[in-house]
Amino acid sequence: MQALQAHSGGPRRRRWKPLALVLLAVAALAVVGGVVYARTGNHATGVVCAHGVSCSTSTKAPAVAVSTGRLGVVSTSPSTGATSVKSDTSVSVTFTAAVRSGVLPTITPSVTGSWSQPRPDELRFSPSAPFVPYTKYTVTVPGGQEGITSTHGAHLRSTTTASFTIAPGSTKRLQELLAVLGYLPLSYTGPSPAPQDMAMPQPGTLAWRWSGLPSALTGQWTPGIPNALTKGAVMMFETENGLTVDGIPGPVVWTALLHDVASDKANTEPVTYVLVTKNLAPVEHLTAWVNGTLEFHDILVNTGVRGATTHNGTYQVFEHVRTSHMSGTDVTGTHYTIPTVPWVSYFNGGDALHYYPRAAYGFPQSNGCVEMQLATAQALWPNTPIGTLVTVQGPTYGGTSSKNTTPTS
Repeated sequence: MQALQAHSGGPRRRRWKPLALVLLAVAALAVVGGVVYARTGNHATGVVCAHGVSCSTSTKAPAVAVSTGRLGVVSTSPSTGATSVKSDTSVSVTFTAAVRSGVLPTITPSVTGSWSQPRPDELRFSPSAPFVPYTKYTVTVPGGQEGITSTHGAHLRSTTTASFTIAPGSTKRLQELLAVLGYLPLSYTGPSPAPQDMAMPQPGTLAWRWSGLPSALTGQWTPGIPNALTKGAVMMFETENGLTVDGIPGPVVWTALLHDVASDKANTEPVTYVLVTKNLAPVEHLTAWVNGTLEFHDILVNTGVRGATTHNGTYQVFEHVRTSHMSGTDVTGTHYTIPTVPWVSYFNGGDALHYYPRAAYGFPQSNGCVEMQLATAQALWPNTPIGTLVTVQGPTYGGTSSKNTTPTS
C-alpha cells in the first residue's frame, strides 16, 4: 500500500496501527496495576489502578503516583500453636512490607521487655523478664485504621493474633529457686543469670544447708527429680504466697516464684523434718530437726492401734490449725466426736500430730494420729507449718487407715 500523505484540499487519512498499540499498552497496565495517571485541562482523565485499589478520576488533580500494595503479616516467631517454647525466647513479627514505627503489637499476659525494629519489615520483642513456664501467650498485631501501617501508607487490613505456650519448668531449676529462697534444707551456688534467663536451667550446685540431718531425710533427695522434699517446699511456698496448696508447680506458682526471686522475698517459716518411729523397743517416739538443729529428741508418742495403723511413708503437712474438731469411728465401731483437739498438723488424710490426754505415752493407742503430751505438742506446732515433712517408720500393725475426719475450728 502506498504511504499516506496529507494533501491540502483533499481528504486526510490517519494511521490506526500505532493507536491500537497504545490502547493495548494501557490495557496491559490496567491488568498489572501500579500506576495512576491523570491529565488536566479540557481532556478526559485516564485512570489505571492495581487490583483492589480505589482510584480518583477527578479532572482537577495533578499527575501523581500512588502505592497500591497491601500490608500483611508474613510470619510470627514463635509460630502460632507452638509448644515447649523456651522461657527466654524473643518474639518477632515479619510483614510483607516495611512498616512505620509507633504502633506496636501487644503480648498477653504481659511480660516485661521492649520492642525494636531490626529490619524495615520486622518488629521484635526482647524480654527483660522470663516468660512463665506452662503459660500460653498471645501476640496481637493491631490492624485497621489505628493499626500498624506500612511506610507507603498501607494499613494492615485486620488484627492478627498468634499464640504459643512456654515449656514446662525445669525441676532442677525449680529446686534451685526454692533453695535460693530458703524453702529447702539445701542451698544453691551458681551463676547470676540475666533476668530473662531466670527460669532457664543453670549450672550450679545444690548442697545440704546443715550437717547431721538423718539419712531418712537425705536419702530421699535427688536433684532434678521430683521428690517429697520438693513437693513440701512448693506447698510451703504456696502457703506463704496465699496460693491454693496442692504442691504442683504450675504457672501460678512459677509466676510467684520468679517474682519472689526478683524481689528477694525469702521464706519466713522454719524448715523442719519430723521423724516418727513406731518401734516398741523400747517405745514409740518422735524426733524433729528445726532449721538443721535437733530440737525434739525421743519424744514419747502414741500411734494407731491395730486396725487403725499409722501408715509408714513420708508426707507433707497439709493443714495446720491451733484446734480441730475431730470425729470418726474407732476400731471397736464406736463413734466419737472431740470438738477442740489442740495443736494439730494433719499430714496423711485424718492422721495428724496433736495433743491428746493419755495416762501414758509410747505405744499404739490412737485411731491413726500421732499423739503427744500438751507441752510437747504446743512447742512443736509452730515448727510444723504446711509443707513440713513427716516420716513414719517402724513395724506395721495391720488394719485400715485412720477414720478421723478433719474439720477445723
